[in-house]
Amino acid sequence: MDVTERTDQPTLEDHVEKTTQKGAAVNTDEWSGYARVENLGRVHKTVSHNPSNPEWARDDDGDGIREVHCNTQEGIWTGVRNFLRPFRGVSKWYLRGYAAVFAWVHNELWASPALLSRLLRCSSPEPA
Repeated sequence: MDVTERTDQPTLEDHVEKTTQKGAAVNTDEWSGYARVENLGRVHKTVSHNPSNPEWARDDDGDGIREVHCNTQEGIWTGVRNFLRPFRGVSKWYLRGYAAVFAWVHNELWASPALLSRLLRCSSPEPA
Protein backbone atom coordinates (compact mmCIF):
# COMPACT_ATOMS: atom_id res chain seq x y z
CA MET A 1 0.00 0.00 0.00
CA ASP A 2 1.30 3.43 -0.85
CA VAL A 3 0.11 6.98 -0.31
CA THR A 4 0.80 9.42 -3.13
CA GLU A 5 0.57 13.19 -3.32
CA ARG A 6 -1.50 13.02 -6.51
CA THR A 7 -3.82 10.58 -8.26
CA ASP A 8 -3.26 11.81 -11.79
CA GLN A 9 -2.47 9.55 -14.74
CA PRO A 10 1.35 10.01 -14.70
CA THR A 11 1.51 9.23 -10.96
CA LEU A 12 -0.69 6.17 -11.44
CA GLU A 13 1.35 4.91 -14.38
CA ASP A 14 4.57 5.32 -12.41
CA HIS A 15 3.06 3.30 -9.56
CA VAL A 16 1.88 0.53 -11.91
CA GLU A 17 5.35 0.30 -13.50
CA LYS A 18 7.07 0.11 -10.10
CA THR A 19 4.73 -2.44 -8.53
CA THR A 20 3.88 -4.83 -11.38
CA GLN A 21 5.79 -6.74 -14.02
CA LYS A 22 5.17 -6.53 -17.75
CA GLY A 23 2.40 -8.92 -18.71
CA ALA A 24 0.71 -8.64 -15.29
CA ALA A 25 -3.07 -8.45 -15.20
CA VAL A 26 -4.34 -5.13 -13.87
CA ASN A 27 -8.08 -5.03 -13.19
CA THR A 28 -9.64 -1.63 -12.50
CA ASP A 29 -12.83 0.31 -12.81
CA GLU A 30 -13.24 2.62 -15.80
CA TRP A 31 -11.69 5.76 -14.29
CA SER A 32 -9.90 7.68 -17.05
CA GLY A 33 -6.61 7.68 -15.10
CA TYR A 34 -6.22 4.01 -15.98
CA ALA A 35 -6.75 4.57 -19.73
CA ARG A 36 -3.12 3.92 -20.76
CA VAL A 37 -2.24 1.04 -18.43
CA GLU A 38 -2.23 -1.36 -21.38
CA ASN A 39 0.43 0.82 -23.06
CA LEU A 40 2.73 -0.06 -20.13
CA GLY A 41 2.82 -3.70 -21.22
CA ARG A 42 0.20 -4.87 -18.73
CA VAL A 43 -3.02 -6.74 -19.47
CA HIS A 44 -5.75 -4.27 -18.53
CA LYS A 45 -9.36 -5.24 -17.98
CA THR A 46 -12.07 -3.05 -16.54
CA VAL A 47 -15.45 -3.35 -14.89
CA SER A 48 -18.06 -0.63 -15.12
CA HIS A 49 -19.39 0.95 -11.95
CA ASN A 50 -21.70 3.18 -13.97
CA PRO A 51 -25.05 3.26 -12.11
CA SER A 52 -27.01 2.97 -15.36
CA ASN A 53 -25.23 -0.28 -16.29
CA PRO A 54 -23.40 -1.57 -13.19
CA GLU A 55 -20.94 -4.41 -13.52
CA TRP A 56 -19.04 -5.48 -10.40
CA ALA A 57 -17.40 -8.64 -11.76
CA ARG A 58 -17.21 -10.33 -15.13
CA ASP A 59 -16.51 -13.84 -16.46
CA ASP A 60 -14.56 -13.20 -19.67
CA ASP A 61 -13.54 -16.78 -20.45
CA GLY A 62 -16.89 -18.48 -19.73
CA ASP A 63 -15.61 -20.85 -17.04
CA GLY A 64 -18.12 -19.63 -14.44
CA ILE A 65 -15.53 -17.71 -12.40
CA ARG A 66 -15.82 -13.94 -12.48
CA GLU A 67 -12.11 -13.21 -12.68
CA VAL A 68 -12.37 -9.57 -13.82
CA HIS A 69 -13.10 -7.43 -10.76
CA CYS A 70 -11.51 -4.89 -8.44
CA ASN A 71 -13.48 -5.97 -5.36
CA THR A 72 -10.37 -7.02 -3.41
CA GLN A 73 -8.81 -3.57 -3.58
CA GLU A 74 -12.12 -1.87 -2.86
CA GLY A 75 -12.52 -4.09 0.20
CA ILE A 76 -9.05 -3.13 1.42
CA TRP A 77 -9.89 0.57 1.07
CA THR A 78 -13.09 -0.02 3.05
CA GLY A 79 -10.84 -1.51 5.73
CA VAL A 80 -8.61 1.59 5.62
CA ARG A 81 -11.63 3.89 6.04
CA ASN A 82 -12.91 1.80 8.96
CA PHE A 83 -9.42 1.81 10.53
CA LEU A 84 -9.18 5.61 10.24
CA ARG A 85 -12.75 6.39 11.36
CA PRO A 86 -12.04 6.41 15.15
CA PHE A 87 -9.40 9.10 14.63
CA ARG A 88 -12.08 11.46 13.25
CA GLY A 89 -9.82 12.92 10.62
CA VAL A 90 -6.18 12.40 9.84
CA SER A 91 -3.72 15.05 8.78
CA LYS A 92 -2.31 14.41 5.31
CA TRP A 93 1.15 14.80 6.87
CA TYR A 94 0.60 11.64 8.92
CA LEU A 95 -1.52 9.64 6.47
CA ARG A 96 1.48 7.63 5.23
CA GLY A 97 2.15 6.44 8.78
CA TYR A 98 -1.47 5.48 9.43
CA ALA A 99 -1.56 3.63 6.09
CA ALA A 100 1.66 1.79 6.98
CA VAL A 101 0.22 0.64 10.32
CA PHE A 102 -2.99 -0.48 8.60
CA ALA A 103 -1.03 -2.42 5.94
CA TRP A 104 1.15 -4.08 8.56
CA VAL A 105 -1.81 -5.19 10.66
CA HIS A 106 -3.85 -6.16 7.56
CA ASN A 107 -1.02 -8.38 6.34
CA GLU A 108 -1.03 -10.23 9.67
CA LEU A 109 -3.83 -12.75 9.17
CA TRP A 110 -4.89 -12.56 12.80
CA ALA A 111 -3.89 -10.81 16.01
CA SER A 112 -1.28 -13.26 17.25
CA PRO A 113 0.48 -12.84 20.59
CA ALA A 114 3.63 -11.91 18.65
CA LEU A 115 1.80 -9.12 16.78
CA LEU A 116 0.28 -7.76 19.97
CA SER A 117 3.68 -7.85 21.67
CA ARG A 118 5.25 -5.90 18.81
CA LEU A 119 2.44 -3.35 18.91
CA LEU A 120 2.78 -2.93 22.66
CA ARG A 121 6.60 -3.19 22.63
CA CYS A 122 6.67 -5.85 25.28
CA SER A 123 7.98 -9.38 25.46
CA SER A 124 5.86 -12.26 24.21
CA PRO A 125 3.84 -14.09 26.84
CA GLU A 126 4.99 -17.55 27.77
CA PRO A 127 2.88 -20.27 26.13
CA ALA A 128 0.35 -21.82 28.49
